[in-house]
Amino acid sequence: MAEIKERGGEAVVNYDSVTTTEGGENIVKTCVDNFGKIDILVNNAGILRDRMIFNMSPEEWDTVIKVHLYGAFNCTKPAVTLMREQRSGRIINITSPTALGGVPGQSNYGTAKAGVLGFTRVLSRELGRYGITVNAFCPIAATRMTETFGHGATRRMPQPEDIAAIVAFLASDAAADINGQTISCTGGQIALYTPNPTIVRSINKDGRWTVEELLRIMPSTIAADLVNPSPPQPSADS
Repeated sequence: MAEIKERGGEAVVNYDSVTTTEGGENIVKTCVDNFGKIDILVNNAGILRDRMIFNMSPEEWDTVIKVHLYGAFNCTKPAVTLMREQRSGRIINITSPTALGGVPGQSNYGTAKAGVLGFTRVLSRELGRYGITVNAFCPIAATRMTETFGHGATRRMPQPEDIAAIVAFLASDAAADINGQTISCTGGQIALYTPNPTIVRSINKDGRWTVEELLRIMPSTIAADLVNPSPPQPSADS
């Protein structure tokens, strides 16, 4: 906050938790009380509780889901109530490469961030008619969150200031026709992802398929050339 004020801007702080309905409402209220309205919401709250699924506790699962996915809902609902009345607004939901490609040890985080993608696509259809755009931003950069949990490689990654400009752009009037999209930034590269999963190949017949037919046909059609991203490895005892 001090840095914003030093550069001539205005800022206030709110310490409520995004994991609760009341917390989300209070965060939005803090904005409206101090600035008169809310035009932009960036759902950026995040934590990590990395663990392989067979070692993950229910608490580690719940905590991450609540911060990322519940947090997006808890802040978005009170914000869009006001944005809908003023018929304008920008919502930017932060997702992650883990949701797009999968990272071992992050099933809780990847699930939450994949949920954010679905949340974004649905809301873009619901809210676009009111002049509200909803997009997902996939940053690839080192942060306090990643370094706290020992992701040492992140120290060689772009820094937050290297990717912040795209968020500011998506919040601007120039982005009025960008809605329901997923955009990533890795320092100098900005990329647009397909808005929805696309069908790569298909097989068709009249009526239902039988297991016997699929056993015969699938390996040379739908499953042809598919590669297991994590093939079985010899056990330590073998």
